[in-house]
Amino acid sequence: MSKSRFSPSLAALALALGALCASAGAQAELGGTMPGQANPTATAPSMLLNGALRMRTLTDAGNTTINEYATSTGQIIGYAWEGPTMPDLHAMLGKYANSYLAGAAMPQVDANLHSSRIARPDVIVESGGPMRGYFGRAWLPAALPPGVTADDLR
Repeated sequence: MSKSRFSPSLAALALALGALCASAGAQAELGGTMPGQANPTATAPSMLLNGALRMRTLTDAGNTTINEYATSTGQIIGYAWEGPTMPDLHAMLGKYANSYLAGAAMPQVDANLHSSRIARPDVIVESGGPMRGYFGRAWLPAALPPGVTADDLR
């Protein structure tokens, strides 16, 4: 009889793949432009940190709250989410999704079943939580405006 072995890298990959295939989500993607038109599932953008960031809040089809962060010029640089379902990370990450998946496929030293942190040079994704209590954030580290840190994305 074979023994089952827990593999943190496989757990991180499974979490990443599940997140990429989950509920429908935000209307734009990292690196794109924050939409200016009205959206029935999103609040009007508000200014944060003395105008360094704009934030709007969306609710996806799975009833997950997603905060979308953009620079003062409208470039989307990050997302933060919390809710009963994982947001559609593939849609949110856009052209950065393949980089995220490549990072998720690599062995993770501190990976566990309920959270992961995939840090790539172009995108960082932190995700976790128990079933029906997901939370996380994704951002473009090189695009953060001066004076803005990842901790400002909540």
